[in-house]
Amino acid sequence: MPHGVLINGKGPYQYNRTFVPDGIEHETFNVEPGKTYRLRVHNVGISTSLNFRIQNHLIALAETEGTYTMQQNFTNLDIHVGQSYSFLVTMDQNASTDYYVVASARFVNETIWRRVTGVAILHYSNSKGKASGPLPEGPNDVFDKTFSLNQARSIRTNVSAGAARPNPQGSFKYGEINVTDVYVLKNKPPVMIQGKRRTTLSGISYVNPDTPLRLADWYNVKGKYTLDFPNEPLTGAPRLGTSVINGTYRGFIEIILQNNDTTVQTYHMDGYAFFVAGMDFGEWTNNSRGTYNKWDGVARCTVQVFPDAWTAVLVSLDNVGFWNLRTQNLDSWYLGQEVYVKVINPEANNKTELPKPDNALYCGALKNKQQPPHTPKLQRHKPGKNSGSSLADGRSKILWTLMMLLFAVISISG
Repeated sequence: MPHGVLINGKGPYQYNRTFVPDGIEHETFNVEPGKTYRLRVHNVGISTSLNFRIQNHLIALAETEGTYTMQQNFTNLDIHVGQSYSFLVTMDQNASTDYYVVASARFVNETIWRRVTGVAILHYSNSKGKASGPLPEGPNDVFDKTFSLNQARSIRTNVSAGAARPNPQGSFKYGEINVTDVYVLKNKPPVMIQGKRRTTLSGISYVNPDTPLRLADWYNVKGKYTLDFPNEPLTGAPRLGTSVINGTYRGFIEIILQNNDTTVQTYHMDGYAFFVAGMDFGEWTNNSRGTYNKWDGVARCTVQVFPDAWTAVLVSLDNVGFWNLRTQNLDSWYLGQEVYVKVINPEANNKTELPKPDNALYCGALKNKQQPPHTPKLQRHKPGKNSGSSLADGRSKILWTLMMLLFAVISISG
């Protein structure tokens, strides 16, 4: 299915004209009866969990964020901020009408949010009429997250799939690998620090340094960060800081994400997929490890943590660099709810990290190293007996130069 999932509906389910230009009514998925389609659905929002469903159809979960999952049928599935799923949907209805495809907000006041529910149309080629009736209902549990948590627990890796899958330290049996370090990362509602509203992880609100972390290491610039992020939450007053987790190369760490806020948070780790070992309500303790799934926990890069609950992940630190671990909820991320994990190969001949790119951006203490984009000089063309080929060569050089300039602009802008 080549369509995106920016969806809304026809009739009473119109796009909000404040955000969408006139003339766009809804997205339509054209399908053939009897066929099975793969739908890839992403929550690219900044704060709100979604529930996805298709009227009168089962959605079979097959993949999430690069991992094939045990296939199971759902009537609906919660998709939290930053998460992605693939569903297999068989067109097995009699097509007396079209069918609604719905994405609605979760754990919010439905009276207020109902008007922003996304609705699309599933149209069979032999359909005899338009979609009708009320939209299929999602879970009615605004104040109880148990249904959603149990859904998340049921998502597991398909360990019998023939496709590639995570293989930490040469073994897929991640539950048998010795944990080398443990970090309990606790977030709380926003607090005031030095007169400003901030969010924290384990009592520290991250402050971006003026010099990029990895460049500071390459050029031995001191004082831009500290390797003192605590294994357990601080007990004193929250503080600002550029405190980094000192990860051990080829280590296997356990990270417990404790959400003491009032809303669902999702966490993403750059550069890695991690194993979701467990989640539950309440405060995590050492005894919570007894509930871990150590065999087929799903490997993914973005995981939800419910309010007053915890989620534990296991990470194989085999990717060298500085990697950002952050909440995907934009307001919390912007206010400081993130941390970096430093993973450096201590071997003298480090062949495990790509060299610094030629278009790296220098700033802060290294701003004087920034070079302007290189622009080749064009030679003035002089007509001659080979003027045809020379002209073609000249045009090729101009085209190449323009392409390089465009690449440089995009690289600098990005």
